[in-house]
Amino acid sequence: MNPSANGWIKKLLDDLSEKKYSETVEYEFYMRLKKAGFIYGSNINVVLDIVKPFDLTEEERCKINLLLAFYFVYSKTQTQKNFVDSLIQYYKAISNQKRSFFEELFSDKSPNSLLEKMIHKRIHIDDNFITKNFNYFLINALLFVDVLGYQRFLKDENNIRSYVNNLESALETIVFSVINNKSEKTEYDENLIKLFESSIRHKNSELPSYQAAVGFINTPFEKLYVVDLVCMASWSDKVVDSEEREFLVRLKNDLELDSETIAKSVNDINLFYAEHKDDVAFLSSKNLAQSFYDNSSKVVSKLITRNSKRLIKELSESKEAMWLLAQSTQRNLTDEEQKKIQTQLLDIFKSIPSLAIFMLPGGMLLLPLFIKFIPKLLPSAFDDNRIEDKD
Repeated sequence: MNPSANGWIKKLLDDLSEKKYSETVEYEFYMRLKKAGFIYGSNINVVLDIVKPFDLTEEERCKINLLLAFYFVYSKTQTQKNFVDSLIQYYKAISNQKRSFFEELFSDKSPNSLLEKMIHKRIHIDDNFITKNFNYFLINALLFVDVLGYQRFLKDENNIRSYVNNLESALETIVFSVINNKSEKTEYDENLIKLFESSIRHKNSELPSYQAAVGFINTPFEKLYVVDLVCMASWSDKVVDSEEREFLVRLKNDLELDSETIAKSVNDINLFYAEHKDDVAFLSSKNLAQSFYDNSSKVVSKLITRNSKRLIKELSESKEAMWLLAQSTQRNLTDEEQKKIQTQLLDIFKSIPSLAIFMLPGGMLLLPLFIKFIPKLLPSAFDDNRIEDKD
């Protein structure tokens, strides 16, 4: 199952075990989502281990986790609606009808295909992320808001867009209250602010007060989620200072939660970051450009590996492309040669849907990475400088 190719939603739904869903209670599923990193905006694994995550990019793991979260709340709701159709209706209902976030997608006739495009569009903060300050926060951090909105939509479709907007605004008020109250902000705090600001769908000129925001948090999932986001905002080198502890105690009382819930949330974020520190982008000590390069290298390498047979076939039909790629292993290509190889590669990408990323705005920035990795796929005679590994 490949979430970067057409048909992945139907394949995933066909492979799902209804028993695994039916035997999982809501609290356990939320905890599994958190352990997988979805709640924190860093998808390290796939919830319930339904799909083995090792050959997937974070974007693909995020797509799977989002769909599985939607399907879970759907499976727990008494409704006669079709899952895919209801999810499409939900996204249409919460979008701005005058200028819909998905308006260019709604002409798609196939529900599964339309939903795949909607999810792909939704998880990204910006499709033009490559050209905007090398922003390496590729994945939206507030996607669980969509899940909470869908859960409500299945029960009551009225005022659903207002509910989602209000929930986002409430989370923004509460989370930013924690960060802004810090006497000294670390690099982690600054990165987290950028991540949350970029993830918010509707920019409001005036946010609700803290008291109004807390009053909007009512359901068990909403309460767990806001506490986890506050603990995520409080975290810095595994230290929660006295001001942050006071805020957590206040939040506990306002939401009528027990101390064990707060303690577990603090412990969970500590454990998650300790275990996955090297895998979470905004915990990295690398600068933006280096993080962008490292993450992009992983994505490009995986795309090349998955499409290796098709790529070799297409490349073998272009003698000039093969010659230029061979030359790139021995010397730097001239500007004219770079333009030639880029033009020929883009023609090849058009015939391979999985490589559409290179056609997006800013995708040209990834071509040098592609040229770096592609010779490793070809026979050793192609690269005079290659040293074969010895068993």
